[in-house]
Amino acid sequence: MAGTTNSSRGKLIYALTDLGEGVDEQIYKVHGIGNATVYSIGKDNVAAVVSDVHSTKVRPERRNLMAHRAVLAHLLEVGTVLPMRFGVIAANAEAVRKLLGANSESIADQLMRVRNRIEMGLRVSWDVTNIYEYFVGMHPLLREARDRLLVQGDSAARDEKIEVGRMFDHLVSEAREQYTEQVMEVMRRYCEEVVASPVKKEKEVMNIACLIERDGQAEFERGVFEASKQFNNDYLFDYNGPWAPHNFVDLDLETPQTESTAEQAG
Repeated sequence: MAGTTNSSRGKLIYALTDLGEGVDEQIYKVHGIGNATVYSIGKDNVAAVVSDVHSTKVRPERRNLMAHRAVLAHLLEVGTVLPMRFGVIAANAEAVRKLLGANSESIADQLMRVRNRIEMGLRVSWDVTNIYEYFVGMHPLLREARDRLLVQGDSAARDEKIEVGRMFDHLVSEAREQYTEQVMEVMRRYCEEVVASPVKKEKEVMNIACLIERDGQAEFERGVFEASKQFNNDYLFDYNGPWAPHNFVDLDLETPQTESTAEQAG
Protein backbone atom coordinates (compact mmCIF):
# COMPACT_ATOMS: atom_id res chain seq x y z
CA MET A 1 0.00 0.00 0.00
CA ALA A 2 1.23 3.49 -0.81
CA GLY A 3 2.49 5.35 2.26
CA THR A 4 3.78 2.27 4.11
CA THR A 5 7.04 0.31 4.13
CA ASN A 6 7.93 -3.08 5.56
CA SER A 7 11.59 -4.01 6.14
CA SER A 8 10.93 -7.76 5.89
CA ARG A 9 9.30 -7.63 2.45
CA GLY A 10 11.10 -7.96 -0.84
CA LYS A 11 12.62 -4.75 -2.23
CA LEU A 12 12.39 -3.82 -5.88
CA ILE A 13 15.49 -1.72 -6.59
CA TYR A 14 15.05 1.12 -9.09
CA ALA A 15 18.38 2.87 -8.74
CA LEU A 16 21.41 3.57 -6.58
CA THR A 17 22.17 7.07 -5.36
CA ASP A 18 23.94 9.14 -2.73
CA LEU A 19 22.83 8.87 0.86
CA GLY A 20 21.68 12.30 1.99
CA GLU A 21 23.68 13.75 4.85
CA GLY A 22 22.15 12.64 8.15
CA VAL A 23 19.39 10.77 6.28
CA ASP A 24 18.88 7.00 6.48
CA GLU A 25 15.52 6.74 4.72
CA GLN A 26 13.98 9.23 2.33
CA ILE A 27 10.49 8.96 0.88
CA TYR A 28 10.12 10.24 -2.68
CA LYS A 29 7.19 12.09 -4.19
CA VAL A 30 6.52 9.41 -6.77
CA HIS A 31 4.78 6.05 -6.64
CA GLY A 32 6.43 2.86 -7.87
CA ILE A 33 5.14 -0.38 -9.32
CA GLY A 34 1.79 -1.32 -7.83
CA ASN A 35 1.39 2.27 -6.57
CA ALA A 36 3.90 1.45 -3.83
CA THR A 37 5.82 3.99 -1.77
CA VAL A 38 9.28 4.71 -3.17
CA TYR A 39 11.98 5.30 -0.58
CA SER A 40 15.71 4.93 0.04
CA ILE A 41 17.65 2.44 2.13
CA GLY A 42 21.14 3.67 2.99
CA LYS A 43 24.49 2.22 3.98
CA ASP A 44 28.01 3.69 3.95
CA ASN A 45 27.08 6.98 2.23
CA VAL A 46 25.21 5.31 -0.64
CA ALA A 47 21.59 4.29 -0.96
CA ALA A 48 19.22 2.13 -2.95
CA VAL A 49 15.88 3.55 -4.07
CA VAL A 50 13.28 0.83 -3.59
CA SER A 51 9.66 -0.07 -3.13
CA ASP A 52 8.15 -3.06 -1.38
CA VAL A 53 7.00 -6.06 -3.40
CA HIS A 54 5.15 -9.23 -2.43
CA SER A 55 6.60 -11.43 -5.19
CA THR A 56 10.07 -12.55 -6.23
CA LYS A 57 9.36 -11.46 -9.81
CA VAL A 58 7.77 -8.45 -11.47
CA ARG A 59 6.19 -8.89 -14.87
CA PRO A 60 7.49 -6.55 -17.61
CA GLU A 61 3.97 -5.37 -18.37
CA ARG A 62 3.47 -1.92 -19.85
CA ARG A 63 2.10 -0.39 -16.64
CA ASN A 64 5.03 -1.76 -14.62
CA LEU A 65 7.59 -0.54 -17.15
CA MET A 66 5.95 2.88 -17.19
CA ALA A 67 6.00 3.05 -13.39
CA HIS A 68 9.68 2.07 -13.35
CA ARG A 69 10.49 4.80 -15.88
CA ALA A 70 8.47 7.36 -13.94
CA VAL A 71 10.49 6.65 -10.80
CA LEU A 72 13.78 7.06 -12.68
CA ALA A 73 12.55 10.29 -14.29
CA HIS A 74 11.68 11.71 -10.86
CA LEU A 75 15.01 10.64 -9.39
CA LEU A 76 16.85 12.28 -12.26
CA GLU A 77 15.12 15.57 -11.42
CA VAL A 78 16.24 15.49 -7.79
CA GLY A 79 19.79 14.15 -8.01
CA THR A 80 22.35 11.76 -9.49
CA VAL A 81 21.34 8.12 -9.94
CA LEU A 82 22.70 4.85 -11.23
CA PRO A 83 19.65 3.18 -12.81
CA MET A 84 19.09 -0.52 -12.24
CA ARG A 85 17.69 -2.89 -14.80
CA PHE A 86 13.98 -3.58 -14.55
CA GLY A 87 12.98 -6.29 -12.09
CA VAL A 88 15.95 -6.40 -9.69
CA ILE A 89 14.62 -7.60 -6.33
CA ALA A 90 16.39 -8.05 -2.97
CA ALA A 91 14.97 -10.35 -0.30
CA ASN A 92 14.48 -7.63 2.33
CA ALA A 93 15.92 -4.39 3.70
CA GLU A 94 18.87 -6.15 5.32
CA ALA A 95 19.82 -7.76 2.01
CA VAL A 96 19.81 -4.29 0.41
CA ARG A 97 22.12 -2.93 3.14
CA LYS A 98 24.50 -5.86 2.69
CA LEU A 99 24.55 -5.26 -1.06
CA LEU A 100 25.33 -1.58 -0.52
CA GLY A 101 28.00 -2.31 2.07
CA ALA A 102 29.78 -4.79 -0.19
CA ASN A 103 29.80 -2.35 -3.12
CA SER A 104 29.82 1.11 -1.52
CA GLU A 105 33.19 2.15 -2.96
CA SER A 106 32.42 1.18 -6.56
CA ILE A 107 28.91 2.70 -6.32
CA ALA A 108 30.39 5.97 -5.05
CA ASP A 109 32.96 5.97 -7.88
CA GLN A 110 30.25 5.49 -10.51
CA LEU A 111 28.09 8.20 -8.95
CA MET A 112 31.02 10.60 -9.12
CA ARG A 113 31.56 9.71 -12.79
CA VAL A 114 28.01 10.63 -13.83
CA ARG A 115 27.33 13.39 -11.30
CA ASN A 116 25.26 16.24 -12.77
CA ARG A 117 25.07 14.40 -16.07
CA ILE A 118 22.22 13.01 -18.11
CA GLU A 119 21.85 10.71 -21.09
CA MET A 120 20.37 11.76 -24.41
CA GLY A 121 19.48 9.35 -27.19
CA LEU A 122 19.73 9.78 -30.95
CA ARG A 123 18.12 7.45 -33.48
CA VAL A 124 18.66 7.75 -37.21
CA SER A 125 16.41 5.83 -39.61
CA TRP A 126 16.00 5.40 -43.34
CA ASP A 127 12.88 7.46 -44.11
CA VAL A 128 11.85 5.35 -47.11
CA THR A 129 8.85 3.18 -47.94
CA ASN A 130 10.72 -0.05 -48.70
CA ILE A 131 14.30 -0.46 -47.45
CA TYR A 132 15.05 -3.33 -49.84
CA GLU A 133 13.89 -1.42 -52.92
CA TYR A 134 15.79 1.63 -51.69
CA PHE A 135 19.06 -0.33 -51.59
CA VAL A 136 18.31 -1.94 -54.95
CA GLY A 137 18.01 1.54 -56.39
CA MET A 138 21.24 2.70 -54.73
CA HIS A 139 23.47 -0.29 -55.61
CA PRO A 140 23.81 -1.47 -59.25
CA LEU A 141 25.24 -4.90 -58.37
CA LEU A 142 22.32 -5.65 -56.06
CA ARG A 143 19.91 -4.41 -58.74
CA GLU A 144 21.44 -6.69 -61.36
CA ALA A 145 21.26 -9.69 -59.02
CA ARG A 146 17.64 -8.90 -58.15
CA ASP A 147 16.74 -8.51 -61.82
CA ARG A 148 18.23 -11.92 -62.66
CA LEU A 149 15.95 -13.47 -60.05
CA LEU A 150 12.92 -11.70 -61.51
CA VAL A 151 13.74 -13.01 -65.00
CA GLN A 152 14.11 -16.58 -63.73
CA GLY A 153 10.91 -16.34 -61.71
CA ASP A 154 9.95 -19.55 -59.89
CA SER A 155 12.84 -21.40 -61.54
CA ALA A 156 15.44 -19.30 -59.68
CA ALA A 157 17.74 -21.45 -57.62
CA ARG A 158 17.41 -21.27 -53.84
CA ASP A 159 21.14 -20.60 -53.49
CA GLU A 160 20.85 -17.55 -55.77
CA LYS A 161 18.01 -16.16 -53.66
CA ILE A 162 20.05 -16.68 -50.50
CA GLU A 163 23.06 -14.97 -52.07
CA VAL A 164 20.99 -11.92 -53.04
CA GLY A 165 19.69 -11.76 -49.47
CA ARG A 166 23.24 -11.92 -48.12
CA MET A 167 24.33 -9.17 -50.48
CA PHE A 168 21.49 -6.95 -49.23
CA ASP A 169 22.29 -7.67 -45.57
CA HIS A 170 25.98 -6.92 -46.14
CA LEU A 171 25.23 -3.59 -47.81
CA VAL A 172 22.88 -2.57 -44.98
CA SER A 173 25.41 -3.53 -42.31
CA GLU A 174 28.19 -1.72 -44.15
CA ALA A 175 26.07 1.43 -44.44
CA ARG A 176 25.10 1.31 -40.77
CA GLU A 177 28.72 0.97 -39.69
CA GLN A 178 29.91 3.80 -41.93
CA TYR A 179 27.12 6.24 -41.03
CA THR A 180 27.24 5.45 -37.30
CA GLU A 181 30.93 6.29 -37.11
CA GLN A 182 30.30 9.41 -39.21
CA VAL A 183 27.62 10.69 -36.80
CA MET A 184 29.53 9.65 -33.67
CA GLU A 185 32.57 11.57 -34.88
CA VAL A 186 30.45 14.74 -34.92
CA MET A 187 28.67 14.04 -31.63
CA ARG A 188 31.94 13.44 -29.77
CA ARG A 189 32.57 17.18 -30.18
CA TYR A 190 29.31 17.98 -28.36
CA CYS A 191 29.09 15.17 -25.78
CA GLU A 192 31.39 13.86 -23.05
CA GLU A 193 30.89 10.25 -24.12
CA VAL A 194 29.07 8.57 -27.00
CA VAL A 195 28.19 4.87 -27.35
CA ALA A 196 26.29 2.91 -30.00
CA SER A 197 23.67 0.28 -29.19
CA PRO A 198 22.37 -2.47 -31.49
CA VAL A 199 19.54 -1.39 -33.79
CA LYS A 200 16.19 -3.12 -33.30
CA LYS A 201 14.23 -2.23 -36.44
CA GLU A 202 14.90 -2.93 -40.11
CA LYS A 203 14.95 0.74 -41.11
CA GLU A 204 17.11 1.91 -38.20
CA VAL A 205 20.53 3.14 -39.21
CA MET A 206 21.85 3.73 -35.71
CA ASN A 207 20.87 4.09 -32.08
CA ILE A 208 23.42 6.05 -30.07
CA ALA A 209 23.51 7.43 -26.52
CA CYS A 210 25.31 10.59 -25.44
CA LEU A 211 26.43 11.55 -21.94
CA ILE A 212 26.18 15.29 -21.41
CA GLU A 213 26.12 17.78 -18.56
CA ARG A 214 22.67 18.38 -17.10
CA ASP A 215 22.48 21.86 -18.62
CA GLY A 216 24.03 20.82 -21.95
CA GLN A 217 20.92 19.91 -23.97
CA ALA A 218 21.14 22.95 -26.25
CA GLU A 219 24.72 22.01 -27.14
CA PHE A 220 23.63 18.42 -27.78
CA GLU A 221 20.89 19.64 -30.12
CA ARG A 222 23.44 21.70 -32.05
CA GLY A 223 25.46 18.52 -32.49
CA VAL A 224 22.44 16.65 -33.86
CA PHE A 225 21.78 19.47 -36.33
CA GLU A 226 25.43 19.51 -37.40
CA ALA A 227 25.45 15.73 -37.97
CA SER A 228 22.15 15.79 -39.87
CA LYS A 229 23.54 18.26 -42.41
CA GLN A 230 25.70 15.43 -43.80
CA PHE A 231 22.62 13.43 -44.85
CA ASN A 232 19.82 13.96 -47.35
CA ASN A 233 16.07 13.65 -46.84
CA ASP A 234 16.22 9.86 -46.98
CA TYR A 235 17.37 9.93 -43.34
CA LEU A 236 15.30 10.82 -40.29
CA PHE A 237 17.07 12.13 -37.15
CA ASP A 238 15.11 11.73 -33.90
CA TYR A 239 16.58 12.54 -30.49
CA ASN A 240 15.08 11.81 -27.07
CA GLY A 241 15.72 12.32 -23.38
CA PRO A 242 16.84 13.29 -20.87
CA TRP A 243 17.29 9.86 -19.30
CA ALA A 244 19.19 8.45 -16.37
CA PRO A 245 22.63 7.36 -17.69
CA HIS A 246 21.77 3.71 -18.43
CA ASN A 247 24.42 3.27 -21.11
CA PHE A 248 27.21 4.86 -19.10
CA VAL A 249 26.97 2.86 -15.88
CA ASP A 250 29.53 0.09 -15.65
CA LEU A 251 28.89 -1.53 -12.31
CA ASP A 252 29.09 -5.25 -11.54
CA LEU A 253 27.66 -5.61 -8.07
CA GLU A 254 29.28 -8.10 -5.75
CA THR A 255 26.54 -10.13 -4.12
CA PRO A 256 27.30 -10.79 -0.43
CA GLN A 257 25.04 -13.85 -0.29
CA THR A 258 25.01 -17.23 -1.97
CA GLU A 259 21.74 -16.44 -3.71
CA SER A 260 21.71 -13.69 -6.30
CA THR A 261 20.41 -10.53 -4.70
CA ALA A 262 20.80 -8.05 -7.50
CA GLU A 263 21.99 -7.74 -11.07
CA GLN A 264 24.23 -5.33 -12.89
CA ALA A 265 23.21 -1.71 -12.83
CA GLY A 266 22.36 0.02 -16.06
